[in-house]
Amino acid sequence: MHGGEPLLAGPDFISYAVRVIRTEVADVGTRVRVSIQTNGLRLDEAFLRLFEHLEIRVGVSLDGDEQAQDRHRRFFNGKGSHTAVSASLRRLASGPFHHLFSGLLCTIDIRNDPLATYEALLAFDPPAIDFLLPHGNWVTPPPFRDPDSSATPYADWLIPIFDRWYGSPSQETEIRFFTEIMRLLLGQDSRTETVGLSPVRMAVIETDGSIEQSDILKSSYPGAAATRMHILRDSFDAVLRHPAIVARQIGERALSPVCRGCDIVSVCGGGLYAHRYSTTGGFLGPSVYCPDLHRLITHIRARVLRDISRLKGSR
Repeated sequence: MHGGEPLLAGPDFISYAVRVIRTEVADVGTRVRVSIQTNGLRLDEAFLRLFEHLEIRVGVSLDGDEQAQDRHRRFFNGKGSHTAVSASLRRLASGPFHHLFSGLLCTIDIRNDPLATYEALLAFDPPAIDFLLPHGNWVTPPPFRDPDSSATPYADWLIPIFDRWYGSPSQETEIRFFTEIMRLLLGQDSRTETVGLSPVRMAVIETDGSIEQSDILKSSYPGAAATRMHILRDSFDAVLRHPAIVARQIGERALSPVCRGCDIVSVCGGGLYAHRYSTTGGFLGPSVYCPDLHRLITHIRARVLRDISRLKGSR
């Protein structure tokens, strides 16, 4: 459950929705795992008790320290939200509800110090952190990303965090972006649509019952996520046969010649689908973050291969 802010629906509606969905699929032997992604402002003890009762995992969006969080996530009166979100996170992370904590989402703003951002997130003992590249494409580039430039501002921001995380004597948390890249480098499949060539295994059900592709596609152009399908009319088998869904199941064959000829195509996978959009090629081209992804992945590859060689040499 995400949005928008799902906690605005209130505890009664959330409880009703979860119970009905689980009841309706129980007869076919399907287990429904529920998670909520929240900005944390309404995450009080009453909600946490409800989520414990319903076995709902909780992820919280936090952009870093006070300065980083309050640059974008402000109340209508201009006051920052860091203090309120931090209080909610302490309730979630430091007490009896820690087992519900699924992790933190942090949207990258390269104006923030990367290591200070990482340390601020680590302070809440998250089991996982997702660093998210701001949504953008070739038509509407993300902040500080010049599509015509070979500069790599986002890789330059992420690499110090990777080196700090990877070089830690013990695992402090999982950073999913880095973990998935390392999995792919070692020949495993990706478990996320951010990188890799694994088939996309998700559909979004909107509150009106319409079935859509990943909601991230809405950042490309109006209607980009639409399938014109509905849960009262269409089966999920039919959704899987939708041409736009099929295009996201066929791996490297759906990529442009530029991507297929790249030395890291099996790891990058062309980048996040929404970030490839242009008015000339649709979603066929490489990600608008192509230089950043290449620099980050080759940096991680060099570190991992060096350690593998060292371990082999010590045998």
